[in-house]
Amino acid sequence: MAATIRDVARASGVHVSTVSRTFSAPHLVNAETRNRVLAVAEDLGYRPNRAARALTTGRTHNIGLIVADISNPFFPPLIKAAQAQARARDYHVFVADTDEDPQVEEELIQTLAKQVDGVLLCSPRLSNRVIERLHAEVPFVVVNRRVKGMPTILMDVGQGARLAIEHLTGLGHRRIALLSGPSGSWTSGEMRAAAAAMDGVELVILGPNAPTERGGLAVAEEVIASGVTGVLAYNDLVAIGLIEGLYERGVRVPGDISVVGVDDIVAGRLNRPKLTSVAMPTAAAGRMAVDLLLQSFDEGATPTLATLDTHLVVRESTDRAALFPRG
Repeated sequence: MAATIRDVARASGVHVSTVSRTFSAPHLVNAETRNRVLAVAEDLGYRPNRAARALTTGRTHNIGLIVADISNPFFPPLIKAAQAQARARDYHVFVADTDEDPQVEEELIQTLAKQVDGVLLCSPRLSNRVIERLHAEVPFVVVNRRVKGMPTILMDVGQGARLAIEHLTGLGHRRIALLSGPSGSWTSGEMRAAAAAMDGVELVILGPNAPTERGGLAVAEEVIASGVTGVLAYNDLVAIGLIEGLYERGVRVPGDISVVGVDDIVAGRLNRPKLTSVAMPTAAAGRMAVDLLLQSFDEGATPTLATLDTHLVVRESTDRAALFPRG
């Protein structure tokens, strides 16, 4: 027979209520007692009844995690890290995909609000005004969007854009295209602001673009017509699609145009030429998002803003600017 809460209490030498608090409100239990109860529970194979615990504590021990596009390789490392961190804290994660649609995103938040204790909102497409309104229904941690008064994790894509532009200008590129992402994207705004503030660069903004390989393919003709020798793409998928589109039109990478992506996904390392990319700390963001959400449940907790560094990984898709540019 499965061990019960009374079995754990008897073997630990504590009251049943202490065992209950160990699992429902561990911060209220003395560390030595808590560790003893958890060890006994593990030995006996005891697992608390989540439904009963939810009735007594008001907590489901479920977290919602909403992403813009689960097929985008940027998101799986974040999801995997968040799930592992939540599991270690005795929480389960429900993952939902908005397919880049703000209306779907709003509907998912309203649906999950009834089933979870809080939501991790990753690269949202909703406006800040709508996010602030929905926050009244469920606690949020927002990843890659700055929203006033909410726990927030930012991956410093502005820093990454500066490193990418510095790399390109160091190779002699002066006319550089920035391929932006979806309309209203926080990441696009940060990249554009960082690049526009740099000296010695003639910046050409092309977009908005779909954040996919198809988006990169679609903008290839425009990139060629712009006369740039270097490109910073919204993400690696756009960069990979662009490279394919350039090759189809007889333009060599990096011989004619150098290309830099963002995210450092596995596909970019397998692509030919291997993609120079801004590496984003997605797994670290997933773990930290869970921690910030659980911290926000404590009374009096103040919203935390955490910024994670990015770095540039130089590979084969960038080289010195051509001495005699095309055209």
